[in-house]
Amino acid sequence: MTKAAQEQLYREAGDRFAPALARLARAVERDADKARDLEQDMHCALWTSLDRFAGNCALKTWVYRIAHNVAADHVSRAVRGPKKVPLEEIDALPDIANPESDAAEALAMERVRELIRRLPALDAQVIVLWLEGESGADIAEITGLSPGAVSVRIHRTKALLAEHFTIPQTEGEAA
Repeated sequence: MTKAAQEQLYREAGDRFAPALARLARAVERDADKARDLEQDMHCALWTSLDRFAGNCALKTWVYRIAHNVAADHVSRAVRGPKKVPLEEIDALPDIANPESDAAEALAMERVRELIRRLPALDAQVIVLWLEGESGADIAEITGLSPGAVSVRIHRTKALLAEHFTIPQTEGEAA
């Protein structure tokens, strides 16, 4: 593939899939700076892989496959646990001007992201792709799973996530 063709293909991939790659990076990495680094790593891997792209699959499949492989490598190398910051190094306290509903929504979204980060890598990839609006067939092609396995993983992961957002009933309440 010529460099000009590779550049054109990369531009097309970037125009169509850059936001999804950014969301994937943020879903995998909680630290904003590390998420941006991961996103950049995805773009670098995509760029270098495009000279091998023969068109045997859809460009979308190729992009997601590369991005998810980079994300899986990142997760496998990462050391678990949040980095502690000494109190003296904290410059500013969080802004409390947001209404309660914004705070509740942000907390719920962070909870979902944290739950996804705790999933096995393949389950996290499947649910992130599903949340991106990809079809089961596309997810199967991207991940190499069968469509049935994708459906089962999506169903189980949705049920697991929903479990963490149900309000427990107290004694005497009707079911």
